[in-house]
Amino acid sequence: MLDLQPKLHGNLVKLEPLQTSDFAKLFAVASDPLIWEQHPASDRYQKPVFRQFFDDGMASGGAFLICEANSDRIIGSSRYCHYSQQANEIEIGYTFLAREYWGGRYNAEIKALMLRHAFRFVDSVLFVVGIHNFRSQQAVLKLGALPDPTDQQLHSDRIIYRLRKEIFLAQGFRYGK
Repeated sequence: MLDLQPKLHGNLVKLEPLQTSDFAKLFAVASDPLIWEQHPASDRYQKPVFRQFFDDGMASGGAFLICEANSDRIIGSSRYCHYSQQANEIEIGYTFLAREYWGGRYNAEIKALMLRHAFRFVDSVLFVVGIHNFRSQQAVLKLGALPDPTDQQLHSDRIIYRLRKEIFLAQGFRYGK
């Protein structure tokens, strides 16, 4: 059975289940407008908009609080969502990080930890990225995910990337503990 909120620990980050009491601390990170400038919801830095995002994350049952491993400083959030046992896939998304943690190493470890866990239960992981979110598009391509041509015909405002288990394992990701 897939656990949507395991505790995942790496060398750089810790992912812990998101709690309702985390709102104020996480909003302190999310209130930076530059984090959201390429996202479809570019106003997510506003408290009422972020509140809906946070509540949706709580309702998903798969949201994480991301902390820097050494300091326990809160640096962002991510989540598992849209798990389909029938299709044998899950989506990883809604990830954001404080800007000082952009640039690859932290996001790569977060995704590697989440992918390693997910691939114990599914054969495919989806990433849904806004059409203008070029930073996230580059990040998922670095993971080995490819645009899913069958899904692109359905959506003009986003790109759906798919990473298959065999590709992930062949790349030998070694992030985390």
